[in-house]
Amino acid sequence: MVQFTAEQELENNLIKQLISGISQWTYRRDLHTEDELWENFRKKLEANNKDVLNGVPLTEQEFRQIQNQLQFPNFYEAARWLSGENGIAKVQVQREDAALGTVRLRVINRQDVAGGSSSYEVINQFKSNKRSLDDNDRRFDVTLLINGLPMIHIELKNRAHPYMDAFRQIRKYLKEGKFTGIYSTLQMFVITNGAETRYIASAIDTKLNDQFLTKWVDHENQPITDYLEFAQEVLSIPMAHKMVTQYTVIDNNRKSLILLRPYQIHAIEAVKQASMQSKSGYVWHTTGSGKTLTSYKVAKNLLQIPSIQKTIFIVDRRDLDQQTTASFLSYSENDVVNIDETDNVNDLIKKLLSDDRTVVVTTIQKLNYVMKRFADKEGTKRYEKMTQLKLAFVVDECHRAVSPQKKREIEAFFRQSLWYGFTGTPIFVENKKSVLGDLPQTTEQQYGECLHQYTVKEAIHDQAVLGFQVEYQKTFDENMMDKIIEESHPQKSFNLDEMLLEEKEELLPKDVYDREDHMLEVIDSIVNNSRTKLGFSKGAGQTYDAILTTSSINKALNYYDLIKKVKSGETDIRVEEKTKRVLPDFPKVAITYSISENEESSSQEQKKMKEILRDYNEEFGTNFTLETIRAYNRNINDRLSRKKEKYLARSEQLDLVIVVDRLLTGFDAPCLSTLFIDRQPMQPHDLIQAFSRTNRLFDKYKKYGQIVTFQKPEIFEKEVKNALILYSNGGETEVLAPSWEEATDNFIVAIEEMREIVSSPAEVENLNEAELKKFIKAYQKLDRAYSSVQVYTDFTEDKMGTVFPINEDEIEEFHGRYKNALEEIKEDGPETGEVEPIDIFYELESVKTEEINYEYILNLIQAFVPSGDDEYELISKVDQKAMNEVDQYIDQLAKSNEKLARLMRYLWSNIQQEPENYRDQNVSNLLEDMIQGTSYEVQQEFSDKWQVDEEELAYVMENYNPKKKHQNGEQELQRTADYSTYKEKAEEPVSKLKYGKTMRKELDKVMKEEILPLRRQ
Repeated sequence: MVQFTAEQELENNLIKQLISGISQWTYRRDLHTEDELWENFRKKLEANNKDVLNGVPLTEQEFRQIQNQLQFPNFYEAARWLSGENGIAKVQVQREDAALGTVRLRVINRQDVAGGSSSYEVINQFKSNKRSLDDNDRRFDVTLLINGLPMIHIELKNRAHPYMDAFRQIRKYLKEGKFTGIYSTLQMFVITNGAETRYIASAIDTKLNDQFLTKWVDHENQPITDYLEFAQEVLSIPMAHKMVTQYTVIDNNRKSLILLRPYQIHAIEAVKQASMQSKSGYVWHTTGSGKTLTSYKVAKNLLQIPSIQKTIFIVDRRDLDQQTTASFLSYSENDVVNIDETDNVNDLIKKLLSDDRTVVVTTIQKLNYVMKRFADKEGTKRYEKMTQLKLAFVVDECHRAVSPQKKREIEAFFRQSLWYGFTGTPIFVENKKSVLGDLPQTTEQQYGECLHQYTVKEAIHDQAVLGFQVEYQKTFDENMMDKIIEESHPQKSFNLDEMLLEEKEELLPKDVYDREDHMLEVIDSIVNNSRTKLGFSKGAGQTYDAILTTSSINKALNYYDLIKKVKSGETDIRVEEKTKRVLPDFPKVAITYSISENEESSSQEQKKMKEILRDYNEEFGTNFTLETIRAYNRNINDRLSRKKEKYLARSEQLDLVIVVDRLLTGFDAPCLSTLFIDRQPMQPHDLIQAFSRTNRLFDKYKKYGQIVTFQKPEIFEKEVKNALILYSNGGETEVLAPSWEEATDNFIVAIEEMREIVSSPAEVENLNEAELKKFIKAYQKLDRAYSSVQVYTDFTEDKMGTVFPINEDEIEEFHGRYKNALEEIKEDGPETGEVEPIDIFYELESVKTEEINYEYILNLIQAFVPSGDDEYELISKVDQKAMNEVDQYIDQLAKSNEKLARLMRYLWSNIQQEPENYRDQNVSNLLEDMIQGTSYEVQQEFSDKWQVDEEELAYVMENYNPKKKHQNGEQELQRTADYSTYKEKAEEPVSKLKYGKTMRKELDKVMKEEILPLRRQ
């Protein structure tokens, strides 16, 4: 029997680790309540501001002003405040003595690490008091304070529990609104069970996504998961201070806080070291791992080096229509450094020659004009000042943005420049560029040595990105291929029977894929065979979106027309009822292509685009024209990426965007799951770039970035393998999902393994506890395999019971038995002897339910709540479609849970009527308060009717399990019963003999009808 270290011992060991060494944390065993934390903070504030306070300590009224300023509505607002003025977070106080005026007090200095005014303290077992009578007390594990304010919270479980239990605990606290008051300043959560440790930026409960839990890795990308090693690496000083001040980014668009991942931090430090040695270089971080974010931080941090006067962040001109600049500006909105986006060349010259130390965002084209302006100014002061500037150039997508020749010209002009390129797909000797003369042909030749490397293999291993699932579909069989080849080459004779498929594909004419029958096959695959790929089981509004890339604008336009015909029933291909049942308007389609392509397009294409814009405007209530096509393209980016709350509503969403090359590089849309490719294979770096649009983390149901190709499958597969070998650092097999054949075998094996434990669902009833645990693990394995196999286009329902030796009805029956078995195991309490504990919180993936996701509804409602300094528009101006959608979802929820729907509807109605009353409030917390209030009323009413102790009743209600015959605390509750008082007050009292049993029966009824429907699990 394995004995696990007790949670209390883990906590003690962690504190010992934190307080050991020089300049580390100080343990404050005396701080356990909010009042004590505020008093501790007050002392530190006064000590750090003696010069400003001028010997006059803060009065109670003055300190209340400060408390009010530091009780933030959410962690995002706390992060904005923490970013401070020139890196120093301050509070303002109007002194009671008018002669002392108004003062600004320093709270935290981002740069003042492990010295000066910074203090570091650790507390444990903080008692979070009830916010109301119907609330519960909670005790937090370990919290780290910087200058008296909670900055990092650590939740521990012992090794008998999965580390996700600690995550679920934090979400529970968030839902209950526990991290408020002085705890509203938190910036980082850490969860651990001792063996596995993760961290995540603080967020409200509905936005705390477990997909973004981050594992720490060292400089060599080796994982550090043990909680004490993690504490030493990440939570020691100065690292912990840097994590919550220097390695955070505030995303103004998403209204969220981002904590950098370890590889991003290592890259920033590597560039910093190189710049101090006046060395250039490049960073190879796989596409999808947050390169733009890393390059932003690098550009900003380089200004900390005195020898660098300015950082120039170069973006490709096409990126101005895409996300790089927008992301950059969103990150910088609340940051210490001003990011100057140059509007014109005069503006750029002015900014370059100014003495301000800033990051300048510009394009290579504008830099080119600057050099032309100064071409005949040699010998002037302005020329000398310009050419002698000590600049650091940071180049995102470094090969697309700057050609080797252009970089050489810029270096000749700006003589003291350093260059740092960022790329997910470096150019190596194997795929080197063809260039003139002695110009660089590889990334290393162009930028210098690789300063930090993080390949797709490592990113997938760390769960920073998803792997790829690639399917190579064909729209005609081999016999048809032979016929096409013979017709296309009438003058040649081939022995087709002896030729390999790859050789035949080489002979296929390109125009075979321009035929309408081929294109209709592609459309059929997208609209009728990709429901699982696009997450249809999650329901309307929560499905994923996709990109279809073609070889030309003309073909893209043809696809657009064909899809419209398919939707209107004008072709043999129809949108199936199974598709329409989830999304009646599927697919909502748009086309986007680069401005440069548009400029050269024919008048026919211009005319066609006008029609497309009319369709788009009609669908979404916009008013784009050819003159505002750049704004249209940006709107498509926003709509496809769904990062802004507005686009969470189904009415505002796109399903499919048809492109040629646009959006295949530099575009970040986590909700994009699938790339459909109807074109010839691209170059290795272009392939990986395009694939990587799909593999961003999003939610637990998105397992892979999915790619479906429709041309020359044998050749395409060979090119993909070559690209992966080049860019996965020898881990190409780890990058790809199992093939259809492998997924099939995995599912069959999982079925057979479960059959060995139990051959039919009925037999589960006869299993003992040990056998039940084996069954639970086996069913979870089967569920994962079933979920995985359903994603493939080759999967059809008629394969169940034939290819796969189990049918859907049987899986559904096993599912019910599994749920019962899980409840039985839960009743036995936590495991203490399992080496591999059962994950009792495992969420089934394959068996779909029609339940409404209440979190999705809450997020839709949250979009209507004004926040920060936003001016709230009159409700009549708010998107009526989105409002109707909320109403529809609540109505749908009411069919299965009228109690919860009623509370939601009441809250939603109030928000619509008086939105300003809810400014900066968390809808999830508001709903939880209503639930707790309703539950408390039921509890009081029951206690008063049956004359039992309210605290004992509260305990039984909180721990109530409908599957159990006897509830925890039931006997203690019965002992508090006062029958004589009950008899006096009741109109029709039951006899003393029936009293206990009747009360217990009514408790079951009240719980099942009134309380349990309100619990949001």
